[in-house]
Amino acid sequence: MSHLHTVPSTLQADANDFTQLTTYLDTHNGIAWGYMHAHPRACFTKQLLHELLTWGRSITQEIDRGEHSVDYLVCASSVEGVFNLGGDLDLFVQLIERQERDALLKYAITCVDASYTVATHLHRPQLTTIALIQGDALGGGFESALAANVLVAERGCKMGLPEILFNLFPGMGAMTFLGRRVGHHLAEKIILSGKLYLAEELHDMGVVDVLAEPGEGEQAVYEYIRRANRARNGSLAVRAAREISQPIRYDELKQITEIWVDAALRLGDKDLRMMQRLISRQSDRSGPKPSRSADAVLAL
Repeated sequence: MSHLHTVPSTLQADANDFTQLTTYLDTHNGIAWGYMHAHPRACFTKQLLHELLTWGRSITQEIDRGEHSVDYLVCASSVEGVFNLGGDLDLFVQLIERQERDALLKYAITCVDASYTVATHLHRPQLTTIALIQGDALGGGFESALAANVLVAERGCKMGLPEILFNLFPGMGAMTFLGRRVGHHLAEKIILSGKLYLAEELHDMGVVDVLAEPGEGEQAVYEYIRRANRARNGSLAVRAAREISQPIRYDELKQITEIWVDAALRLGDKDLRMMQRLISRQSDRSGPKPSRSADAVLAL
């Protein structure tokens, strides 16, 4: 079942001809909504990444034209039980087996571009980016949510960075974004554990900003926005100050992802077999069907 039915009827569909992203603009509340539904797997396909970046550019144009006030951008998913399962592992295996460094780096940089755009709120000071997690977010899916200015998650959702299980690490922003939320020592501990965490646990740790009841994620987003708007000027000023004291640097993200690419190219046959088994789990969870535990994805 899609979550789209809970979005207010005032929304109007955008004209963009996307195939893996459904976008709406709530002009009354100044919210741009985007729901991911990548195929054949609920991961960051090259097509989904392209559509997310194109959507971001269209929102900046909307803001700059001044025809509609867009103050919030919300990224969510319409795949039942899944926010996003991370990088395109099938593509990873192919490129690693062929040792195609340039192609792997190009994909990784595209991921960095998308996350950096979200983290810097499209370089528009009045915009706030929100990740709405209503299903499991693994690997790059969790990284992308961490990039958002605000992370809203429903109770029971599982999030984690399982890359260490196939002898790799999350190299598209986890250390940067998670480190700035919980400190780099704890971020490294989380990354090396490969553990999945419930939204409730991550809320207690300060990773999740807003904890919602199951099925009430969109409502929680609207409630958060109503509260934030009461002190919007002060809140945006505090964020601007924080971004001076703890800046998100593009060159930092790029250098880390280059380390990830070189580490990926060193993976052995055993590691690639583990990755291939995870691909089948990604495929099993890409359609609108009842959710299975994220632990099943990792039960190898």
